[in-house]
Amino acid sequence: MGCTVLIAKCDDFPRVVHYEYDDPPDEAGGAVDFRLIYNGVLPSQSDSNSRIKQKNEIRRKIHLQLRELWSVHPALRGLRDADPQAPISLTGLADRFKRTNVNDHIYRFAPLIGAEVGTACSLDILFLRRDGPGQLVVDGGDIDNRIKVLLDGLRMPHGKPEMSTDPPKADEDPFLCLLEDDKYVTDLRISTDRLLPPLEPGEKPHDVSLIIRVKTSVFDRQKAFPWILEMI
Repeated sequence: MGCTVLIAKCDDFPRVVHYEYDDPPDEAGGAVDFRLIYNGVLPSQSDSNSRIKQKNEIRRKIHLQLRELWSVHPALRGLRDADPQAPISLTGLADRFKRTNVNDHIYRFAPLIGAEVGTACSLDILFLRRDGPGQLVVDGGDIDNRIKVLLDGLRMPHGKPEMSTDPPKADEDPFLCLLEDDKYVTDLRISTDRLLPPLEPGEKPHDVSLIIRVKTSVFDRQKAFPWILEMI
């Protein structure tokens, strides 16, 4: 999947990077907006350290916010509480993504965006940090390794090596993820600026604060959740 990269040139913050991917959804769909927040460590990924622990920490923080979304959105509440035998239900979705980790603990993942639900999304990320501006894009147009860690943390794990070795917590069945896979992100915009509040106890100088705007779209109307179709 190719992309066009647009960079706002400047020597200091704010700085904007926009990835316009080549394959938008096949059908225009209704847009549903919500925002996720992540505060904490966001290290770079490398060949020697894929940051599995940090990615699972991101997943757990995002799960808590998505659990609230599933609780407060009227249509999502209906899907959450629907009979498992219904054509579309949260239980049925989680059963399709049942995975076992290396210690034989069972996780039931439920992604909100992906092929199983016929949806894609764009992400608009406000990336606040105390570091110097630096580059968000490396040679070849690849996403900076810190952003790669974030995107991996927003999707469900791919196989046992990416999963937490711990059992799911009591409130993590099902385990709610934003993405089935990050290939369902059709547009990505990253705006960086300085994080100005002084360090709180327990915070580290390189911790970040991210506000992630999620805008959904439909590419398969036969599968799409009613809560998205009703917005068309």
